Amino acid sequence: MLTGARDPILVPEVSQHEVALQQGFTGTELLLFGAILSPEGSRAAQDYDIVVVLRGPTQSVVLREKQKVAGLWINAASTQLRSAPGYYAIASSRPIADIVDDKTAAIYELGLKWLQLSPIGAIDPDEQARFAAGLVDLNRRNGLYREEEGGVKINEQVLYQARIGLPSRVPTGTYTAETYAISKGRVVASATSQVEVRKLGVERAIADFSANYGFAYGLLAVAISVAMGWLAGRLFALI
Repeated sequence: MLTGARDPILVPEVSQHEVALQQGFTGTELLLFGAILSPEGSRAAQDYDIVVVLRGPTQSVVLREKQKVAGLWINAASTQLRSAPGYYAIASSRPIADIVDDKTAAIYELGLKWLQLSPIGAIDPDEQARFAAGLVDLNRRNGLYREEEGGVKINEQVLYQARIGLPSRVPTGTYTAETYAISKGRVVASATSQVEVRKLGVERAIADFSANYGFAYGLLAVAISVAMGWLAGRLFALI
């Protein structure tokens, strides 16, 4: 009683640990769920907020800003971001601003405004912020970045669950599902699990061929384009 309640533990799980991208894939929904328990395995001693983050593989991204010149849209300023997640979704039991302060949100990247999209090389801070905001807006419109305040449901302060959708254009790779238990603005427990998103069937064969035999893949693509153009021309000539 003198030492007080110890921090809880999280037992997370994901409805699918592998997502297969096949022909006709239109997207899917993952269920991230689990339990909040005391170290002894019983019900946690107090109430907690839960935040779940599903993050896709990171990669270097080149951003180019379009500018209209003499009626034509051309590439103007550009920058390269060191590591941007190909997919990012966050769900929380309450609005993030009501759960943690800005410093904690920035440390754990809890929310799109706190994503650490660092540029390669020197860049003006205002310009960096503009490019980062542009990337976030583009990926939000494509369904690759999303925020769902109130998306985590907690039952009796023991079980939690959140549903997160993956769009049809979701990138392949290893995804990390991070779960945080938060009390009084402090992260008191965290746990991770992984999800593999991979192509299967014809899509995988084409992707592997293009990655391993890039030059041959380019020649084949050109040959197919020329053949299709010739065939279309012959068909129209017969009409």
